[in-house]
Amino acid sequence: MMVKFVSIAASFLILIQSFNICIRDFVDLSEFIEHAKFHSEKYGDNLFVFISKHYGELEADHNKKHQEEKQEHEELPFQHQSHMTVLSAFVIKDLQAYQLKPVDDLLTPKANFFYRASYSNFEKEGPFQPPRAV
Repeated sequence: MMVKFVSIAASFLILIQSFNICIRDFVDLSEFIEHAKFHSEKYGDNLFVFISKHYGELEADHNKKHQEEKQEHEELPFQHQSHMTVLSAFVIKDLQAYQLKPVDDLLTPKANFFYRASYSNFEKEGPFQPPRAV
């Protein structure tokens, strides 16, 4: 039960981190609301048009026309552009089942190959055969 909980919690943590949202974005939400009110009063934009002008397809055109608002646009949340790759590996083992092997077992060589004679008529016996365990 605990393993499932940790696995699910780690999956959600990785999912949330993939959205690339940081604490500063939550702090800057007041700037977002203030700038949205400014757009509503000056340009008559609703929330969807405002989001499109600052985060969507109208962003390039809006930035070109309103260079005087450049400083305010840089202070809006979710404006950071960063690319990063996070590789996370979680290995959870039952510690009670984990036992160390004695060193003698590791030093004794064991055969690591296996060969079974083929019963196919398509292959002929020849001098070049794989090694066989003795």
